[in-house]
Amino acid sequence: MSSPLDAIAAPSKYPRTSRYFASDQLEHAGVPYLRPRLLPDPETFAVIGTYEVRAGDRADVLAFRQFGDAEQWWRLADANPVVDPRELTDTPGRRLNITLPEGVPG
Repeated sequence: MSSPLDAIAAPSKYPRTSRYFASDQLEHAGVPYLRPRLLPDPETFAVIGTYEVRAGDRADVLAFRQFGDAEQWWRLADANPVVDPRELTDTPGRRLNITLPEGVPG
């Protein structure tokens, strides 16, 4: 007999604010690893603003200014979309989308 609690996912080792929160942990030959995380479609994000990159900007500093947490730089990378966070700020004048977290409707 199943319980309603069976529908609740097991807790993650990662905090809700981590990009790895929902990643499955797998194992191969006794070595744990995370399922590779695919970049989300930037069209699925609700844009709440933009930012024009200035010389000397850094992704972690921008994340702190926008989200109050420097470790959220990956949200900027996902929404704009880049793999290397240095690409976010290497071109002064580039306009970055500031978005709500993935899956949060605008």
